[in-house]
Amino acid sequence: MKSEFVFKEAPFDRCHASTIAETRKGRLVAAWFGGNREGAENVGIWLSRKDRGGKWTPPEEVAREPDVPAWNPVLHQLRKGPLLLFYKIGRSVSDWTGFLMRSRDGGETWSEPEQLPAGILGPVKNKPLELKDGTLICGTSHESYHAWGGWVDITRDQGKTWTRHGPINVPGQLYGLIQPAIFRVRGKHLRMIARTRHLDGLAMADSRDRGRNWSDARLIDLPSNNSGLDAVRLKDKRVVMAYNPTKDPRTPLALIVSADRGKTWRDGCVLEKARGEYSYPGIIQTKDGMVHVIYTWKRQRIKHAVVDPQEL
Repeated sequence: MKSEFVFKEAPFDRCHASTIAETRKGRLVAAWFGGNREGAENVGIWLSRKDRGGKWTPPEEVAREPDVPAWNPVLHQLRKGPLLLFYKIGRSVSDWTGFLMRSRDGGETWSEPEQLPAGILGPVKNKPLELKDGTLICGTSHESYHAWGGWVDITRDQGKTWTRHGPINVPGQLYGLIQPAIFRVRGKHLRMIARTRHLDGLAMADSRDRGRNWSDARLIDLPSNNSGLDAVRLKDKRVVMAYNPTKDPRTPLALIVSADRGKTWRDGCVLEKARGEYSYPGIIQTKDGMVHVIYTWKRQRIKHAVVDPQEL
């Protein structure tokens, strides 16, 4: 239905790892990291909001650690509570520390950063799954020198205290999985889909107790190029996943659809197919039923697309 750049000019050279949320007043907020390049000391967390005229506000930096890069912001609007912004600080992905900021006015102003406990990152790339009681189920992971591992971080009090559950990996796969996207199947049954390091497919795992315990992960037969993905369960119970359906570099970027909660998938639509990098999508469904996807466009800009799910 619509495709647009969040910004065309910005005070940084490169950007990546965007995230999107809808506030309780129905406005969109987007965030990403930006700086000279990924991992550079001047990389901070940047944010933009949809104004009442439907335009994105100019990018503003909302978080920065002196001389240490920031990574992978994740936005989530609590049903009863503030808008949350999770992000990470560290010189490399293997030494991240998690941080959390809160906004009670839809992203216009933010609290001082709160450092998460050692070993807790919260949602490492994709939005949390919020249960009816307000519990946040956060897909997270760790990337070490020679192995990856999937985990779940859970908070029942809006990020004040945490528990960690896992690890979750494919048996026999030394390199493991990262960056899970979690959605509800039915009742207490949750499912995650995650990125794997090798080009032999994505991975899926299940929890039957609201995220506390998880099955071993298993590979699913979808092409993979070791890049980020995200998924959302729609109001009509279908699941839509945004990812790169290829073993080639990070193009094309597409949506695929499952009517059986991730067991089988069908093509939905292609968002980008030209040469270049189109990657790390974030996906939500807003109150009006539309699907919103935000993603990296050639590491130069952040792009936002609106899709009518009835057309998928």
